[in-house]
Amino acid sequence: MPAVNDFDRRPRALYLPYIYGAITGISLGLVAILILFQSRGNESPVKHLFGATQPTQTQLANYDPGNDITSSRVNAIVLATQRVTPAVVTIQSTSTVRRRIYNLFWNRYFPYERERSNSGSGFIVSSDGHIFTNYHVVASAHTIWVTLADGSREPAELVGRAPSHDLAVLKIDRENLPTAALGDSEDLLVGEWAIAIGSPFGNLLVDKQPTVTVGVISALHRDIKQDPQDEQVFNDMVQTDAAINPGNSGGPLVNGRGEVIGINTAIIGATGADVGMGFAIPINRARYVIDEITQYGRVRDVWVGMTATDVTPALQAGLDLASTSGVLIQGVEEGGPAEKAGLSPGDLLLEIDGVEVHNTDHANRLIFGARVGDSVEMRVIRKDELKNFTLKLEERPTG
Repeated sequence: MPAVNDFDRRPRALYLPYIYGAITGISLGLVAILILFQSRGNESPVKHLFGATQPTQTQLANYDPGNDITSSRVNAIVLATQRVTPAVVTIQSTSTVRRRIYNLFWNRYFPYERERSNSGSGFIVSSDGHIFTNYHVVASAHTIWVTLADGSREPAELVGRAPSHDLAVLKIDRENLPTAALGDSEDLLVGEWAIAIGSPFGNLLVDKQPTVTVGVISALHRDIKQDPQDEQVFNDMVQTDAAINPGNSGGPLVNGRGEVIGINTAIIGATGADVGMGFAIPINRARYVIDEITQYGRVRDVWVGMTATDVTPALQAGLDLASTSGVLIQGVEEGGPAEKAGLSPGDLLLEIDGVEVHNTDHANRLIFGARVGDSVEMRVIRKDELKNFTLKLEERPTG
């Protein structure tokens, strides 16, 4: 019979606590490792990319979220905002209102003056201090101040204006300023992101940091009136539901790439506050305005050289016109573009550049935005015969 030592005689239960302890330790270690890997997987891709929890503005501006956009707070809207906001400014202007007030005691009128303040927004388009805004923000102003995104405040000079387009160009005496990239307003899609940046109710806010609101492009090529009784028509506007309020005027409307595609200008609403229908001047028109101001010191008014009227049933019957469509040319100015093109009073204008003309407002809309030197094709009926003419637009004579 083999010998049995004391070790073999020990009960096996004595070893169970050691075995359980080893298993538990290994399990806890594995759990800790899994949690570590999972937490690393859930960290923002921005942190892994930049090696810091809070990326710098430059890093954000250059960051391309790619496929990680859905798992990151740094999305396209944030990036677009970061790219444009440094160039957005708050504008405060002061003008003098002069009027006459009747005094019952003296039974006469007395002159009365008071200072009126106006606030709006704008954005820097050149590093040497040129700024786009709306003309109505600075109209009649004798003093203009611009507050930059860094909080500094500078006096500004009105160096160019285009009241008919409601656009103005300001200049401040600063160098190496951040600028906003300009996009292409002809390359817009209804439904794409639209970001409005500016200073709504800027006179009520202590700090001047820009406000950001987000919506979509609601419609393109809108012609609107802010009031049914108002004669002014804003032509060819970009419509958005991004919140636009008083003080947003002149600020940029931005696409998802961080490019300015419009200048926020008007809203529709009985209270004067946003109701989801805001309108911006297309940025391509603003480019045209600054090009005109740079080259000629002004925006040259386009001259067609003729007058026209809508065709009514009575007018059609009285003149025995071939159609109620189009507009009737009433007069042609001597030496003007219409006369040079060969148009005559009595011609019935049917089409402009291949688009059927409905009335005089529509005809003006079709020509609106064309530049001096551009040519437009016109189709008319003259004595029951269709004729085509090419009219070259000229600058309206002064005086």
